Amino acid sequence: MHNSTSYLRPLFNYLEQFCPLSNVIKAQHERSCKLIHVKKNKYILSPLDSNASLYFLISGVVRGFVRDGKKDISTWFSLGNELISAIRHPDQQSGPSIEYLQALEDCKLICIPYTLMDFLYNNYPETNLIGRKLMERHHYAASERAILSRIPKATGRYRKLQESGLDIDRIPQRYLASYLGVRGETMSRIRSKILEPNY
Repeated sequence: MHNSTSYLRPLFNYLEQFCPLSNVIKAQHERSCKLIHVKKNKYILSPLDSNASLYFLISGVVRGFVRDGKKDISTWFSLGNELISAIRHPDQQSGPSIEYLQALEDCKLICIPYTLMDFLYNNYPETNLIGRKLMERHHYAASERAILSRIPKATGRYRKLQESGLDIDRIPQRYLASYLGVRGETMSRIRSKILEPNY
């Protein structure tokens, strides 16, 4: 791998846990991907943009969210070393998404065009194996989020989020509140109650 494309190493390491990557596949990534840096609080993607790529988050924290009127609803968080993307219909080409991707810390990401993914799926059968295993992971995560959203009590939803292994201390409280469907004051009370020492 050339020094100019060594930024791809974290992505290759991640993908190779599912299936070895040939040099040809790596070369395709080298030709098509790019490294981007996004400052804290800036958008990686918004509904004004063409949703033409997915991203590998090398470092930083990202949240996905949608807007309901003037209200933000956080839908997921990523703390790095995984693939992230905005909502996209399987038949959609590169139209905008209703979902925003926002950097909650300074972020370093690899931008991966969907056109590259389609080309790899069509020409290199092993990438379909990787795609299936990634889909299983994303389906599991979506199922966990669906379960969490149906827990009736906010305290229960917060405890479920704690159990997920997500480092919630890195996520601003207002975004956790919108994710759990509670107001900021309620969020503060829940955290105080849970963090209180038991005497």
